[in-house]
Amino acid sequence: MEKTTIGQRIRALRRSKKLTQAQLAKIAGVSSPAVTEWEKDSYLPKAGSLEAMANHFGVTTEYILTGKGDPSATQKEQSNVVPVAPRMAPVLSWVQAGTMTNVESVDMSQVGEWLPLPDGDCEKCFYLKVQGLSNYPEFHEGDYILVDPTLPFGDMNSGDIVVVRKFDDATFKRLVIEPDGTKYLQAINPEFKPNIIPLDENCEFVGEVVDCIRYVYRAKKKPRKN
Repeated sequence: MEKTTIGQRIRALRRSKKLTQAQLAKIAGVSSPAVTEWEKDSYLPKAGSLEAMANHFGVTTEYILTGKGDPSATQKEQSNVVPVAPRMAPVLSWVQAGTMTNVESVDMSQVGEWLPLPDGDCEKCFYLKVQGLSNYPEFHEGDYILVDPTLPFGDMNSGDIVVVRKFDDATFKRLVIEPDGTKYLQAINPEFKPNIIPLDENCEFVGEVVDCIRYVYRAKKKPRKN
């Protein structure tokens, strides 16, 4: 019997449920092109996507990865340990953050990267990838900041890190509230110019930065060899 690849098993499972790649992408929390690359065996799905697909198809992640085990058996039937799939949040572009009206307005099929959420209630949170050095050394270029868009601006305090958009441009800075009530944004990096951004009627609050992920090293994805 000819051995199948991971991509072939994903494609076979998808077709068994008569799903399109776009539909499977929604289930797995990724973009349609990511499913295409999986089925071409270009790279592996991440843990959260594997769990989501296994749960939907009623198979084990081991079956998807190795082809071993009963494809009709669920994770729960084959093990006393029920794995908990991590909750994932989309990594949005700064352009998306600058134009969205809310998280639901973003086309998730255009999102190419998802990252796990920390513990706690953050269902509508999203990540942004830090660009530039305006908030160095607290935030490095390449960091992923987690933004909670559900918190009202009225609850923000001086010193909070917030994301604000002006017209179609989004930025994140430290909020400063002076004793007289004057509010403005300030870059954490004292060498960055302009260091202060006034808040005016054209500025719109997007959300508060509530967490940050920093990867010291991430290997580049390599195409899988059959």
